[in-house]
Amino acid sequence: MKMSIVLSTVLVASALFAADAPAPATQIAAAVLAAPAELRDGAAVLGYNAQGELVRLREGKNELICLASDPASAKFHAACYHKDLEPYMARGRELLAKKVTGNDRNDVRWQEVADGKLFMPHEPRTLYVLDGSSYDAATGKVADAYLRWVIYTPFATPQSTGLSTKASDGAPWLMSPGTVGAHIMINPPRPKK
Repeated sequence: MKMSIVLSTVLVASALFAADAPAPATQIAAAVLAAPAELRDGAAVLGYNAQGELVRLREGKNELICLASDPASAKFHAACYHKDLEPYMARGRELLAKKVTGNDRNDVRWQEVADGKLFMPHEPRTLYVLDGSSYDAATGKVADAYLRWVIYTPFATPQSTGLSTKASDGAPWLMSPGTVGAHIMINPPRPKK
């Protein structure tokens, strides 16, 4: 699927997002917080209009695409990922809008990749994720911010990476080994309260 087609497609986020989306500048500022600081200004940003439709808020100058769930919501979630992951991420959003979640969503996408219906890059590609309890547009800060990294490495195994499949805070570990969705998780220790 060509990048321009995927990015120009408008997805309806149904009940997942508020009809009164924050201003584009607020959404952009919130979304790029998941990216490394030196990549934020050049990242493309997707966001939501007042009808809850996913639209491109800003064109990019580098290889990152960023998206934040409604920055005004009680829970904050932002993700920035390599542009080659967009078809995979877009399909995930489509399935989520249809209430397909968790392992079922992965199963659908992985089968579509295997069938040649969905593109997934063979080379490692990174996803940056920032979660928190809320976003303050005035300060640009996320309360209880927790940043983690996901490196998609299709078909990676413990043998090929030298990584354990046991979840670990502070050390990389491998999820979904041997599958098209295999990925290395890097979860820094959560801050103590």
